[in-house]
Amino acid sequence: MSDNTETSRFPDVMLLAAGRGNRLRPITDTIPKPLVPVAGVPLIERVMDNAKAEGAKRFVANAHYRADQLLAHFGGLLKVSREDELLNTGGGIKRALPMLHSDPILVMNTDAFWPAGSDTPIARMLARFADGKAEIVLLCVHPRDASGFARSHDFCLSPHGEVTRDTGAPVIYGGVAVLGKALFNGTPDGPFSLNDLFEQAMERETLYGVALNAPWFHVGDPAGLAEAERRLAVPAAP
Repeated sequence: MSDNTETSRFPDVMLLAAGRGNRLRPITDTIPKPLVPVAGVPLIERVMDNAKAEGAKRFVANAHYRADQLLAHFGGLLKVSREDELLNTGGGIKRALPMLHSDPILVMNTDAFWPAGSDTPIARMLARFADGKAEIVLLCVHPRDASGFARSHDFCLSPHGEVTRDTGAPVIYGGVAVLGKALFNGTPDGPFSLNDLFEQAMERETLYGVALNAPWFHVGDPAGLAEAERRLAVPAAP
């Protein structure tokens, strides 16, 4: 099979970038949350770098709050799906599906990342998806590796890779998912949460996960931003 086919190339990446980021105010009073700099690099660029390091070429972002700033920042190098009303995570992806040509797609939150080059979890996620058991594969983070996350955990990850409520090691959803486009068939045309699809796949026992083997930074509030910048700081040369 040619590497140029829809099925063999690296999936198109959907960047969830529409939210205002109220917990990061007053920074986000003047710029959209995805453009908030972390140690000098905007959040969205750190997330894109994680995907590019493993082969990503095509990116689409949804945008609502200060969408023009996001467009101007990338100068037309990033496709943007504008939302007149916030469509939440699931609705935003569904609106952008015509701009996403691969199947499956890779969905990435734009407020969490790992240090560039520290791990290649997306390759493991794609391999897990390709084995045919999973409808959705989530990036999972062990709490010991997480920075800027308030809850103890989101799910559990079994030794066989299934994501469950109570079987296996407690893990945090790392903000990255691989999923097929058919899951959006029959979903609302307006706002809905991507978590609804996660829950449905869990009920069908087709929700799987892959653990990140690197530090993970969630930048959801000023404390998370400060901690990420502290841990990413490079010591000055003597």
